[in-house]
Amino acid sequence: MKAPGNVQLPNYDRSALKPRLIHLGFGAFARAHWMGYHQDLLLKHPKSDWGVVVSDILFGAERFGQLEENDHLYSVLEHSDTVSNLRVIGSIVKTAHPERGGVDAFFAPYLEPDLAIVSMTVTEKGYCLAGGKLDEANPAIVHDLENPHTPKSAIGALVEALRRRREAGLDGFTILSLDNLPTNGKLCELAVMSYARKLDADLAAWIEAHVTFPCSMVDRIVPALTDESRALIKTRLGGMEDPNGIVCEPFRQWVIEDRFIKGRPAWEEVGAQFVSNVEPFEDMKLRTLNGAHSFLAYLGYLAGYETIDACMADEDYRKVAHELMVKEQQPTLSVPGDVDLDAYADALIERFSNSQLKHKTAQIASDGSQKLPQRMLASIAWHIEHGSDWSRLALGVAGWLRFMAGTDEKGAPTPINDPLAADLIAEKAALLPDQDAYIDAVLAIDSIFPAKLANNPKFVTKIKANYATLVQTGAKASVASLAS
Repeated sequence: MKAPGNVQLPNYDRSALKPRLIHLGFGAFARAHWMGYHQDLLLKHPKSDWGVVVSDILFGAERFGQLEENDHLYSVLEHSDTVSNLRVIGSIVKTAHPERGGVDAFFAPYLEPDLAIVSMTVTEKGYCLAGGKLDEANPAIVHDLENPHTPKSAIGALVEALRRRREAGLDGFTILSLDNLPTNGKLCELAVMSYARKLDADLAAWIEAHVTFPCSMVDRIVPALTDESRALIKTRLGGMEDPNGIVCEPFRQWVIEDRFIKGRPAWEEVGAQFVSNVEPFEDMKLRTLNGAHSFLAYLGYLAGYETIDACMADEDYRKVAHELMVKEQQPTLSVPGDVDLDAYADALIERFSNSQLKHKTAQIASDGSQKLPQRMLASIAWHIEHGSDWSRLALGVAGWLRFMAGTDEKGAPTPINDPLAADLIAEKAALLPDQDAYIDAVLAIDSIFPAKLANNPKFVTKIKANYATLVQTGAKASVASLAS
């Protein structure tokens, strides 16, 4: 890939890079977020040997072929109404996928002696957890426990990689989760250790002694790529196609628990924060940013708004989203004293208003059953305990229920993309038009709604009332009623 002069190029010694980092799950977020931090560090230390191998267990085989054709280079366009920076990322030294060379070739980079860190972005579903423990009924886990040397899950792949390292007399590595989940490192550790214990108690004990699972908080808005954004990247690259190019906002944040067993790059030199406890930062982001995002996604989609910036152009939505952050999410948080939550909320509203991203409400609305507990339900439980107002959160939950009912306000199907859609949500939606029966059935799903909420009359009554209002008056009117 050759790029025109107005593009930031990887001006460091790529030949010095070794496979010291592996990233599992080469999706859009990884390409736009931590790889950018790493690029900045390599630009600062051009002789560094911290190279990256990108790997995937199920998806990405075609993408990896395209990446190799471009000499392992891809582009990131940081784009807003005032900023537009195109960067070519050059830290990747190799790709690994079982469909490209077989299982042994996939695991070969995991056996590199200098490998120190395996980072991962596999989404909530990739952890194969249910009800706070390993989901042994998950088809991928069932397969992997029976066929551990040819895994189909990320968890199975990590354990098999560690088994092979142990067998080869090598040490372990740090597993760094970068998924947008609270206590992501602890969840990863739970999944990995539970799976390993099912396979081999001695292997599990070795992993416990030779692997660490730091938590992290990641933040950058990375919308799904569109034809428009692909064309924009192509134009900025002087007419060249980049199938792995991605568009994102300029803002980024990365907070990491400093618990690495085999060394790490000095990412703090380029803006990452290393802390002893990530949880306050996780809660701040998940409740304030992601909670408001989900609120806007469901109620925006129902109102006919296709993108988040379109929601922000509606003064009622803009006001209620800000009040949701400040009045209902902030009181539930406990953050370090130097964090200005009001300024954080103000900045989020401006980020949401970025008209260049075209972040689809339908995209953010996906996987709601996995996201709702940490984005809204934990805060609602806090408010019920403290006797404070949670009207906006109630409307957000009702918006999710209305979206999951299967049709929008014009009767068209809603684009439901959720792991519980087929076997749980769709079955409950069949109870409609009996709203109470539908809501009672969904609230009984204990993997989403904790018993202290599902069995609380205050919670149930308020959710049902908001749902009824949504059906009767529509999303725009419901949001407007909270803005007045």
